[in-house]
Amino acid sequence: MVNCPLCNAAIDVDEEDLDAGDSLICEECGANLNVSGTSPLELEPDKEDDDDDEDDLDDDDVDDDDEDDDDEDDDDAWK
Repeated sequence: MVNCPLCNAAIDVDEEDLDAGDSLICEECGANLNVSGTSPLELEPDKEDDDDDEDDLDDDDVDDDDEDDDDEDDDDAWK
């Protein structure tokens, strides 16, 4: 058994069936993980998954700006 490097949840896998470079998904937090070592078993977050998270944050920032514009329009309606 090995723990998720992000949320520390126990991941129940057959360590003998895994090789370096294999992928897993943490059932607790949903993170994509890669096997970085097999003796002992080591997992690391998928680097491509991290890139996607950064893109999501950028998209959220744009949405927040749009919401601020809507608030200003509502203020004008009250005047």
